[in-house]
Amino acid sequence: PMVITKREQGGVVILDLEGEIRRSDTAGVSVHQYVKEQLEAGKRDLLLNFGNVPFIDSFGIGEILASYISTQNTGGRLKLTGISKRLFLVFQVTQLTRVLDIQDSEEKALASFPKS
Repeated sequence: PMVITKREQGGVVILDLEGEIRRSDTAGVSVHQYVKEQLEAGKRDLLLNFGNVPFIDSFGIGEILASYISTQNTGGRLKLTGISKRLFLVFQVTQLTRVLDIQDSEEKALASFPKS
């Protein structure tokens, strides 16, 4: 099952995702649900770290898109980092690279959030 670890740096909530993001893992907390909880807690700058995600299916893509939409609707910012070439291909095929803010590294991603 997917494991989500939360840490914070400079006002940005970093969610370290670990495991495959797929429909069969509905027993665990969904990425979208976790993102919504952060937004409800007043967090607006979110970074999803895919460094330990070997696989994502269409359900997972939907989760990421739903997370992006929820974040946009609350005036927040959602960025992604740690995406492998294989995952990046999935995001490209689904045209999500045009929508999502995908950063090369955690450092670059953190630096790209506006300083409050």
